[in-house]
Amino acid sequence: LLVTRAAADIAAGDLDATLIVGAEAMRSAKAGHGAQVAGADAPDPVVGDGRLGTGDAENAVGLILPVHIYAMFEAAIAARARRGLEEHRQVLGRLLAPFTAVAAAHPYAWFREERGAEAIAEPSAGNRIVAEPYTKRMAAFLDVDQAAAVVVCSLAVARAGGVADRAVFVWSGADCHDVWEPAARPDLTASPAVAAAAAGCLSSAGVGVDEVDLFDLYSCFPAAVEVATAALGLGVDDARGLTVTGGLPYFGGPGNNYSTHAIATLTDRLREDDSHSLGLVGALGWYTTKHSFGLFGSSPPPGGFVRVDTAARQRQIDAAALPVALRAEGPATVDAATVVYQGETVGAAPVIATLDDGRRVVAAASSNHLPALAGRNLVGARVRVTGTPPTYEVIE
Repeated sequence: LLVTRAAADIAAGDLDATLIVGAEAMRSAKAGHGAQVAGADAPDPVVGDGRLGTGDAENAVGLILPVHIYAMFEAAIAARARRGLEEHRQVLGRLLAPFTAVAAAHPYAWFREERGAEAIAEPSAGNRIVAEPYTKRMAAFLDVDQAAAVVVCSLAVARAGGVADRAVFVWSGADCHDVWEPAARPDLTASPAVAAAAAGCLSSAGVGVDEVDLFDLYSCFPAAVEVATAALGLGVDDARGLTVTGGLPYFGGPGNNYSTHAIATLTDRLREDDSHSLGLVGALGWYTTKHSFGLFGSSPPPGGFVRVDTAARQRQIDAAALPVALRAEGPATVDAATVVYQGETVGAAPVIATLDDGRRVVAAASSNHLPALAGRNLVGARVRVTGTPPTYEVIE
C-alpha cells in the first residue's frame, strides 16, 4: 500500500523520492531488551483502514487469534475439496515444503532449514497441532528481529544519484478488502478482493498471470496462499514458485513488515537475474481481509505507472455481506470450524454457521461436548445454537 501510494505521488509530480522502512523487534522485546513505548503516547500507527479485524460476533466467543480463524477457513477449504483433516494436512505439507527450500537459501530468513512435506504435516512433540488442521510448522512465526527498506523515487532522481542502472520499476498497484467481518463473508473459502486487486494490477499493465516470472503471495497460513492462487488462477504447485522470501512460517512473519522484505527480495531478483522481468507481490492484513498487490518490472512500464481504481468492485464486495446474529436459537449448518488444542486436550471448538433463516452466527462449543470434537471437521454438520453469546451442540 505504501509503495503504491508513493509511486502514485511520484507519477503525479507531488513527490520526488521517499524511503519506506519497517522493522520488528518482537524477539528482543520478549527478551526484555529495549525501552517500552506507552501506546497512549505513541502516534497513530495505522496506515489505511484501521478498523479491528473482528466484529462483535467473533469477539463475543473469543474468536480473535489469527491461527484460529485461518484454521476455520482451512477446514472449509478441506471440506470443499472433500478431504478429511489428516489428508488435507498432508496436502498442506506438500504446499509448504517448497517455501522452506526458498527460506533455506535466503540470507535474511529466520529459519534457514529445508523441510520435507512430512516434517511439516506430521504432528509430533515438536510440531503439535495448534488448531485443526494446522500444525505449528504451518503457522507464521512472529518472534523475530527483522527490518527492511526500499527507496521509491522518480527515474530522474535515480539518474541524478547514479543508480538508474539498478532501477526496478513499479508498474501498477491496487488495494481492496474483503467483507470486513469474517463471519459475514458469503464464501469463506475465497477472496474476491484478491481477485480484484491482483487482476487489476495485471490487466492495467496489459499482462496476464502467465507473463509474471516471480511471485510472493502472503503466506501467514496456508489458507491465505490457497485463496490467492485460486483468485489468480494459479496452481499451488506452479513451477515458478509462490514465494521469493520463503513465507512467514520460515522466513519469519513480522506483525507488520513481511511484505517489505518481499518487495526488497523481489527487487534484488529482478535486478540481478536477466531471465526474470516481472514480479507480483501480494500483502495482506487481518484475516484475509485487507489486500494490496504490486506489479514490478526490470524495465519501465510501457504505459506508465497505474494505480488501479477498485472502488466499484469494493462496493460490490461490501454489499455482499451477510447479516450476522449476536443471539440465536435454533438449528444451523456449519460453514467453518476448528478444534483448538491446549496440549493434547481440546480447549475450544468455534464454528461459523448459517442459521436456517440465512443469518450467520459465530458459536462456541458447549464445554461438556469438547472432548468428543477432537479431530473432527464439523463443516457441513448440523448444530443447534442457543444463548448469548451463542453456544452449540451437534445434532446427531
